[in-house]
Amino acid sequence: MKRTPIYSRSARKQRSGAASHPSPGGQAQPQEAAPAPPPPRPPRFVRTRAFIARRERMLLMVVPVLMCVLMFLAYLSLVPGERRFTQHDIDAAVLHTLENNVLPSQESKAYARIRPSVVRVVQEGEQSGPHKGMRGVGTGVVIIDKGVILTNLHVVGTDDKIRLKVHFANGHVADAIVLRRQPENDLAVIQALSVPDDLVPATLRSTQGLAVGDKVVAVGFPFNIGPSASSGIISGLKRTYMSPRDNEVLRNLIQFDAAANPGNSGGPLITMSGEVVGIVTAILSPHEQGSFVGIGFAVPIEIAAAAAGDSPF
Repeated sequence: MKRTPIYSRSARKQRSGAASHPSPGGQAQPQEAAPAPPPPRPPRFVRTRAFIARRERMLLMVVPVLMCVLMFLAYLSLVPGERRFTQHDIDAAVLHTLENNVLPSQESKAYARIRPSVVRVVQEGEQSGPHKGMRGVGTGVVIIDKGVILTNLHVVGTDDKIRLKVHFANGHVADAIVLRRQPENDLAVIQALSVPDDLVPATLRSTQGLAVGDKVVAVGFPFNIGPSASSGIISGLKRTYMSPRDNEVLRNLIQFDAAANPGNSGGPLITMSGEVVGIVTAILSPHEQGSFVGIGFAVPIEIAAAAAGDSPF
């Protein structure tokens, strides 16, 4: 009995023919199998998430650093660059200041420096008129903060019974006594019996280096008005003056043309730095009342400080 084939022979031949081809020698050669296709790539966002998941710890450290760098760069871009000032900028700024601000003069600064050290010296006694109770008024300058004051001998007089009052810059008033007299230089040293807590002594400067034409300021109480300041220049050095009162001759004086009148006696003659170079002692005047005509004299500070017994020169 003939068996019916399950598969047709033609189909087997067809598959067999597709699987092999006869070689030139008549033998069939097997054909290589085709490579398997690559698996499909996952979507981009899936790959990104996987990358982040694998490097999560590193990203947690790097991202903040990058953020800080970006913020710093943004800050630098907003900050204006440093400007270099030129000489033209400096000159323009100085000119603007001078045009819009009134600066104090040298004389004003010198007066402000010496003012706390200048005192009014008053002889007290019986006298009629508007200055009743006042025999004479002059000026003095504090040279030691304990209340040691330089002035003129003709301001305090030669009588020890004369009562002296000293009026300080802050309004404090004190009795005073005469410590020393030096008639040959018309100088006196007095001591205030009480002093303000903030008393400031004057700064003394040697007359070495002074020259004719240097600016000076005379400070005092002319005609009991003041304190007053007047400016001028040094008109001469090593001058000699004879007092019309007692024919006393004073030598080695500083001549100046800053206005001085009765009451300026004993006051300081100062430089533009506010330093004392002399004690105003006399004026040369043809008038009987002794008004100022442009010539004044001061005792050099070296001589005046030596009279106080404490010369720094």
